[in-house]
Amino acid sequence: SFKMASDSPESLMTLCTDYCLRNLEGTLCYLLDNETLRLHPDIFLPSEICDKLVNEYVELVKTDSIFEPHESFFTLFSDPRSTRLARIHLREQIVQDQDLEAIRKQDLVELYLTNCEKLTAKSLQTLVSFSHTLISLSLFGCCNIFYEEENPGGCEDDCLVNPTRQVLVKDFTFEGFSRLRFLNLGRLIEGVNVETLLRPLASLAALDLSGIQLNDVGFLTQWKDSLVSLVLYNMDLSEEHIQVIAQLRKLRHLDISRDHLSSYYKFKLTRRVLNLFVENLVNLTSLDISGHTMLENCTIPSMEEKMGQTSIEPAKSSIAPFRGLKRPLQFLGLFETSLCRLTHIPAYKVSGDKNEEQVLNAIEAYTEHRPEITSRAINLLFDIARIERCSQLLRALQLVITALKCHKDDKNIQVTGSAALFYLTNSEYRMEQSVKLRHQVIQVVLNGMESYQEVTVQRNCCLTLCNFSIPEELEFQYRRVNELLLNILNQSRQDESIQRIAVHLCNALVCQVDNDHKEAVGKMGFVMTMLKLIQKKLADKTCDQVMEFSWSALWNITDETPDNCEMFLNYSGMKLFLECLKEFPEKQELHRNMLGLLGNVAEVKELRPQLMTSQFISVFSNLLESKADGIEVSYNACGVLSHIMFDGPEAWGICEPHREEVVKRMWAAIQSWDINSRRNINYRSFEPILRLLPQGISPVSQHWATWALYNLVSVYPDKYCPLLIKEGGIPLLKDMIKMASARQETKEMAR
Repeated sequence: SFKMASDSPESLMTLCTDYCLRNLEGTLCYLLDNETLRLHPDIFLPSEICDKLVNEYVELVKTDSIFEPHESFFTLFSDPRSTRLARIHLREQIVQDQDLEAIRKQDLVELYLTNCEKLTAKSLQTLVSFSHTLISLSLFGCCNIFYEEENPGGCEDDCLVNPTRQVLVKDFTFEGFSRLRFLNLGRLIEGVNVETLLRPLASLAALDLSGIQLNDVGFLTQWKDSLVSLVLYNMDLSEEHIQVIAQLRKLRHLDISRDHLSSYYKFKLTRRVLNLFVENLVNLTSLDISGHTMLENCTIPSMEEKMGQTSIEPAKSSIAPFRGLKRPLQFLGLFETSLCRLTHIPAYKVSGDKNEEQVLNAIEAYTEHRPEITSRAINLLFDIARIERCSQLLRALQLVITALKCHKDDKNIQVTGSAALFYLTNSEYRMEQSVKLRHQVIQVVLNGMESYQEVTVQRNCCLTLCNFSIPEELEFQYRRVNELLLNILNQSRQDESIQRIAVHLCNALVCQVDNDHKEAVGKMGFVMTMLKLIQKKLADKTCDQVMEFSWSALWNITDETPDNCEMFLNYSGMKLFLECLKEFPEKQELHRNMLGLLGNVAEVKELRPQLMTSQFISVFSNLLESKADGIEVSYNACGVLSHIMFDGPEAWGICEPHREEVVKRMWAAIQSWDINSRRNINYRSFEPILRLLPQGISPVSQHWATWALYNLVSVYPDKYCPLLIKEGGIPLLKDMIKMASARQETKEMAR
């Protein structure tokens, strides 16, 4: 009943449903008095569409943090004349009593309420209105649905002291539910008399009593001619239970599995019990005995066991009692039992812990209702993906995504699932994954980061994101991913490794993206966050990857983005620059990143006056002689000064150093560089360089710009020749060659 992650493209129906739900006002509805959603009067929708709208709505609320739930959503389906519902699946906190109440006039055939803890006994009364049509009902984990609030009468004051007391409803039964065939009461609270509750049901076909303790199940025999499926997961069994089960001869599916960690358990499975099942339940196609301890040896001698090709023929079964089966079982649950490691198991599908196939079968079978088992199965998958190679990658990924979506708030599943995703998305599996599947991975990873501030989950999620091409593959969730990462980096106490990965991701996200993205991220506080990290590292006197990545990220986010450059200056970025330079004089990579960033700041005319101080100009001039990182530091320092010189002598508002002296040092620096230098820099646009060509105020700036272009187009012609042509560089160079003020060597290079 829950949706498996899929790899095929979405159907048109799904796309339309999704669009309508995200734009209810613009499509199906209008807003009454600015708050209540109302269906347009001319809309009539059949159950195929309405069911999908409701089920997808529940899915979206649960798995998409950006999707806003609507108070009045269920009232859209209150009138069966315009909207018909037949089969709906509701989960968790999304559903309240008034929501079911709103759709009570619908002729529901199938209603699954899974872990809907907000439902109370008011909803039991609502169920009665579906009694004449309901065929299938699940109340799994609805732990309060048999409680009503009792108001102790008497004076007002007393009511204030004890406003409501939860009282168990004793008189409700399934009287009148004449068509009900499939019923799931899993994890029903203690105190409800199951026998009385169920007695009115004439012919039950499937019953799930998971997690309920019943000493006497004799009443089940009233359906011995109709019951085909019985689930007694985690029920404490005894000899009496076994005798009753053996009488239910129509059974095709029997599940008596248990969580072997949950509680002390007296009952042990014996050879005799399995023989009894095989002899009496002749229609059995599916049996689950996971988690059971075998009291005596049910297996054939090991010599015989190891012989021949692996077979699913009952006659060759390694489990002796199953040699009596007429044909192999469709499914056999042996998870966390010793039997799953045997050679010949007479079933097409086995859940267990022996190999990848068995583990995937376990995850598939137990995800929806047994997260406690699923998390241990995913843990086994994690080991397989980490140590061996997954042979069913697609299936493994889909199952883990589904489990993470289904149990967004289950810490164990989030920890093991996010760890498994890291190994399942790494590069060796890359070719086998579609864009859609990789999108789904990113969605669940971000959900995990949002729901869990827990270190392990955060680290696993950040590491998994590193397996993607950034920024391209994260483009569709760009804002959200940045917000989450900045959130991690702004926490007061930080795990070193997470900090390092998060800064790396932030840096990658602002590299090679459009300016509007950079501006948006700047407004989220990106610049401030990076400067705070730098400040912390400075205080600790450490220059590590976090320090270098933070400066690199600032370099990227200020590229052609004046707002972010201004923020850098306003938050004392220059002070940090000088302190880092002084504290780490030998760190070449750091110097390169810092000067790259200052090059971006210097490109903004309005901000240049702030760089015009004796201290800054001296620092830039001294860095002209730097040999750090090849020519990069010297080149960037010269770039900063070239933009400042371009403002002319009247903008030079300082006495020391003299403008002519700095110009001389710039010429000397440029002449010392090797014109064929390979570069550690990436230009998306030449615009800031090209604007230094058509001017006569500063020949040295013109020369720096021409050198830069010459170097880039000769060392990387395929990349930069088209860019130079596209941005109109050719006519600018031609015009410059005719200029009287340009130096001869500049003209030579331009030619």
